[in-house]
Amino acid sequence: MSKELKVAFAGARRSSSFFKAFQSHPETEVVALCDAYEPNLYDAGRATGVTQLYTVYEKMLDEAKPDIVVVATPMQFHVPHSIAALERDIHVLSEVTAGVSVDECRWLVGATKRSKAVYMMAENYNYRKPVVLVTAMVEAGLFGETYYAEGEYLHELSMLHHTKEGKPTWRYYWQVGVNGCTYPTHSLGPCLQWIRERPTRISCIGAGNWTDPEHAMEDTVQLSCKTASGKLIRVRVDMLSKRPHAMTNYTLQGTKGAFEGARHPGGQNLVWLEDYCSNPDEWVPLERFEADFLPEMWRDPPPEALAAGHGGGDYFEVMDFVDAVQGRKPPAIDVHAAMDMTLPGLVSQESIRRGGEWLEVPDSRRW
Repeated sequence: MSKELKVAFAGARRSSSFFKAFQSHPETEVVALCDAYEPNLYDAGRATGVTQLYTVYEKMLDEAKPDIVVVATPMQFHVPHSIAALERDIHVLSEVTAGVSVDECRWLVGATKRSKAVYMMAENYNYRKPVVLVTAMVEAGLFGETYYAEGEYLHELSMLHHTKEGKPTWRYYWQVGVNGCTYPTHSLGPCLQWIRERPTRISCIGAGNWTDPEHAMEDTVQLSCKTASGKLIRVRVDMLSKRPHAMTNYTLQGTKGAFEGARHPGGQNLVWLEDYCSNPDEWVPLERFEADFLPEMWRDPPPEALAAGHGGGDYFEVMDFVDAVQGRKPPAIDVHAAMDMTLPGLVSQESIRRGGEWLEVPDSRRW
């Protein structure tokens, strides 16, 4: 295959793991980089060998004329950068979250409908090996009817809230500068694959400001999501508490089985399955089910996948995205799936302000 698809990156710092995946793909070639901060831009250019470097995003789109743009800029730019590309019929792989307000999410959905290009959100946690395996087991019916799931993203980020010069970064304003579940997609993404229904209403509460009162976000925030049939998803996000990271804590409950993800380094992912375990108290390692249920993508992953960020997620989502661009499959996380992961967090900001009041989550499919 020839490298027929030209790829451009917006956001030099976060692009590195994606860059390796696109660089190794037989159908893609990275042709341009954009970053408003010139030191990052030129460092990335030297590291990658890309010579078309831009500080103005629209200029890159118009001059480099990519087929694909990877939107890896700060959260508040995801929608305007995605829309600018979609209006030019340039395919978009956007970092999470999809947007930072309900209104701009509406604009994004409208732009996606009008464009001939593919939009996909890059929720890489959906592609982690344990998540992929549990998803395959859910689809095979091993858990019965799934009705409860939880995900936790506990990632103390104080070192990223300010630059080395002490200036606030975008994270200071958009992640911990807003009270609510501001970064839910890493938790919601896998849970929604397992529950297989979108959240229709949510409630959000917090634990208060204990670590650093200057931040609007409470130290630990809990988001409860209900689906139309009454299924429950619990999401906990904590980006302030002084503690070791635990970004992939997951639980799943079904009528015939349960999954308990490892909650600390070196821990085991465990499952109990009514049809496979000999007694009601027997937990067995998840890995025992790899031989029968692990999807092909993870059976013999290439070195590029094993070296990619987020447990290989950055690599596999790029492979899926290129397949979607080439028309071989629909995008794994299209704009509506992206909304299902993003909108509950945006609505949570009003719920937590009202003391945890249950609020409706818009369905982007009706916009």
